[in-house]
Amino acid sequence: MKEMNVLRAKDYPRMPWKNGGGSTEEITRDAGTGLDGFGWRLSIADIGESGGFSTFAGYHRVITVLQGDGMTLRVDGQDTRTLLPLDPFSFSGESQVSCALVGGPIRDFNLIYAPQRYDARLQWLDGDQRFFSSAGTVLVFSVADGLEVKVDQRDAQLGRHDCLQFNGNAGLLEISSNGPCCVIELTAR
Repeated sequence: MKEMNVLRAKDYPRMPWKNGGGSTEEITRDAGTGLDGFGWRLSIADIGESGGFSTFAGYHRVITVLQGDGMTLRVDGQDTRTLLPLDPFSFSGESQVSCALVGGPIRDFNLIYAPQRYDARLQWLDGDQRFFSSAGTVLVFSVADGLEVKVDQRDAQLGRHDCLQFNGNAGLLEISSNGPCCVIELTAR
């Protein structure tokens, strides 16, 4: 059954990092509680200092700096390019990862998913967009105030860091937005 929810940033629960080094605001997930049992999870983390990342064996991660000057990751002994705001980077959840902050604290946006259970696509869009998706779950994450999103002929207004979640799609879904956002498409395998 098709279901559309608007998730407000002010309502996101805060939970500790798996490695105990900080906390995350959890936006949404498909199932499970705590740090176990989910097939996919979307969250925002505040990183106040350079240091190690939690490992998530059996998962894949896509991370994007939302606010701050950026960071460089060291993934399994190799340095990445400098990750600037709205520049996503993907890596295995099993990798040994640490970050070096470029100019101070940052906020980042994270998709963690189990690739053996879900196919995932993440893309950052800007300006007026209209596209179609056949994914079972579509998430639209706003990085602007007053983002207008239309999904399946239904309108939603999103504030900064609000997220629209559409579940139960079984056809071709029409989606449009009028500003900067991230679209995540998830399909169960």
